[in-house]
Amino acid sequence: MLFQILLQIEKLLTLSLFSLDTVIIAIDGQASTGKSTQAKKIAVNLNYDYRDSGAYYRAITFYLLNNDINFDLNISDEVLDKINIKQTYNEGQFRIYLNDYDVTDRIRGHKVSLNVSNYAKKPEIRKFVFNQLRKSAESKSLVVDGRDIGTVVFPDADFKFFLVAEPRIRAERRHKQINDDSIKVNVIEEEIRQRDETDSTREIAPLRKAKDAFKIDVSNLTIEEVFIKILQKIKSD
Repeated sequence: MLFQILLQIEKLLTLSLFSLDTVIIAIDGQASTGKSTQAKKIAVNLNYDYRDSGAYYRAITFYLLNNDINFDLNISDEVLDKINIKQTYNEGQFRIYLNDYDVTDRIRGHKVSLNVSNYAKKPEIRKFVFNQLRKSAESKSLVVDGRDIGTVVFPDADFKFFLVAEPRIRAERRHKQINDDSIKVNVIEEEIRQRDETDSTREIAPLRKAKDAFKIDVSNLTIEEVFIKILQKIKSD
């Protein structure tokens, strides 16, 4: 089975889609559906740049929490100008840097996860991330994942995908990622449901599927199976 999957991947990757000058691939979806995992794999295999918009929001949240700046305050341009976020790819790993410090693992902590939605819905923060992402795509092909990439940031993206999964399955995945037995799966599931509600009902750039996005329910699919579905869709279009 694994050998057949690898053959499919190899066949898809030999197909040339690369006659296009600049390509934008948007991967949106619910929390903990594997958007970043898929976006990274697609970017590496197509030799595109990758941007994790969620990591931008998490890095900003991490910075503001550590500087005691609450989400109910107005975040000034002066504060945001002090935030410098970079993504790198080296030796098979994507890393995210906040003001030259590697925060890749720290921004995935439980405290950031609990607070990121509240910061991410603020207009000034969304504008900051929007501008950062748009600038990244000025001269290079890009794979971007998030919640409003295909609807707001890159509404004219060449390819759009929207990933969904059952809340319980997403909670179990998040629990493994957190690797903290003191936090129960049921608690994480409720947090995910609340996150879905917050993301889908916020006034600015709510989570929703773009009309022309290809929806994939990843609940019962492996990482490689989702990867193949995305590549097949890119090829077929």
